[in-house]
Amino acid sequence: MKRYNCLVVEDEPLAAEILTDYIAQVPFLHCVAVCRDSIYALQVLQREKIDVMFLDIHLPKMKGLDFVRTLQYPPQVIITTAYRDYALEGYEVNAVDYLVKPVSFPRFLTAVNKLRQDLTLAPPVPEAANELPYLLININKKKIRVPVEEILYIESKKDYIDIVTIDKVYTTKYQLGEIEQELSADAFIRIHRSYIAARHKITAYSATRAELGAMLLPIGRAYRDSVLQILGK
Repeated sequence: MKRYNCLVVEDEPLAAEILTDYIAQVPFLHCVAVCRDSIYALQVLQREKIDVMFLDIHLPKMKGLDFVRTLQYPPQVIITTAYRDYALEGYEVNAVDYLVKPVSFPRFLTAVNKLRQDLTLAPPVPEAANELPYLLININKKKIRVPVEEILYIESKKDYIDIVTIDKVYTTKYQLGEIEQELSADAFIRIHRSYIAARHKITAYSATRAELGAMLLPIGRAYRDSVLQILGK
């Protein structure tokens, strides 16, 4: 059975948690990421193949429906909102279904079963040829592409993060937990409350630190067991 990659775009933590729980209960769905606004969602869409987007309408920075209209190749969309007044606009952007919160699991199933039929018939989304995965970040009012394969580690500094690559350090306003959602769990590992490291850039490790060449990063006590288990595979 083919599984469809899902993106949840929702700024209410409880609503996002309910949707991810529902997705986990459906065998043909897989949640790739949860984003609190359209800017983070755009980064995921540029890097991952997303088949289904569960989209709240009232989002910070840009409304959900406006965000869909900016996409050249949008995925299938299921709208989730506390308001019934936007149903017509939802269908104007070819939404598969329109779910009014609180969403029950049976109503969720009805929506995704429609989606599954639509996806079976949908043509594949064109992908950019030879384009490397990258993070799109804001620095000094400019959009900067940071190739993911060049990242060594990411360090949290309160409301900012340092993205350390092979030859540069990019400082941008971001939460470490948010950037963690954007990165592949196969390629990156959270080793400390303040650090995410590129798994395959780790050259040596102990119970208390990870080495990335000449760089030494601490392994937090709360992360130690999972880090050692993952790195030992």
